[in-house]
Amino acid sequence: MQAERSRRTTRPETPADASCDSAAMQGRHLCPVLASVGVIGTEWRLAIIHRLLEGPQRFSEILKSSARLNAKTLSATLKYLENQGVVQRHVISTRPFSVTYSLTEMGMGLAPVARELRAWGERWLVPRATPAARPGTSPRRTPAIQGELPRIVRAYTAGHRTK
Repeated sequence: MQAERSRRTTRPETPADASCDSAAMQGRHLCPVLASVGVIGTEWRLAIIHRLLEGPQRFSEILKSSARLNAKTLSATLKYLENQGVVQRHVISTRPFSVTYSLTEMGMGLAPVARELRAWGERWLVPRATPAARPGTSPRRTPAIQGELPRIVRAYTAGHRTK
């Protein structure tokens, strides 16, 4: 009876250093790393999760947190995170009604990951993007995304238009 019980409760252990491509992972389960990246794998998903770590936010507050974020992307991302169980939507029945978004327990579990990614970015990416300050020069604006082209602004003089 003891042997029967131990056979039912024990699972084959996967070594901690096993690759997601190993035979143990193929065909049986999705690799935990790939499954996690599937949920938080885009820049906006992780940015919204990071923003919601500060506490419940209204749609407009999240939207204003980044100039590059638009309402359509935010709406779709919030719906996706809600379907995955990471974000919960609270409708407050006032006139006009109000909606706030917050992290679920599952979403709060991402707090250490989000904080570590921020710390890693501050250590390794921000210093590279910041130009060395030289006396007498103004710092140049670096593109927000690597490969993004800088904006070209035409100078207009009074009374003279350029084509």
